[in-house]
Amino acid sequence: MNADKKWDKRFMEVADLVASWSSCFQENRQVGAVIARNKRILTTGYNGASSGVKSCKERGVCLRRELNIPSGTRHEVCYATHAEQNAIIQAARMGLSVEGATLYCTHQPCVICAKMIINSGISRIVYREGYPDEFSLQLLGEAGVQIEKFSE
Repeated sequence: MNADKKWDKRFMEVADLVASWSSCFQENRQVGAVIARNKRILTTGYNGASSGVKSCKERGVCLRRELNIPSGTRHEVCYATHAEQNAIIQAARMGLSVEGATLYCTHQPCVICAKMIINSGISRIVYREGYPDEFSLQLLGEAGVQIEKFSE
């Protein structure tokens, strides 16, 4: 394994750990994200309810499951903010530029996250699990964001 792939593996392991902090139910996707540049972690994020808002775990029911919303659709009907969004938001709150950084994520970003990634200046995405959103891949490709499915 070359040196760059070793760093990819390390950051994916951190993304896996961060995913375990998710406030979403275990049977749903627990997603973790790490934004890194020059072999340094800038920020992390996991999917979970916004600050001051009760999570589905705290409510005892997943709103999306209760409403039978199919995966990959109607992202706005959820108490959680996506892991990628939380990592980008954390960078903004801390005054950190993510220009030219790599986003490591346990799952392929959705189209809403893809738009945020493009506009934030992140230049590369490494993800492990797929997601039912081909439009996000189309937009990322058109914008020139490098996207790689992680494999060891």
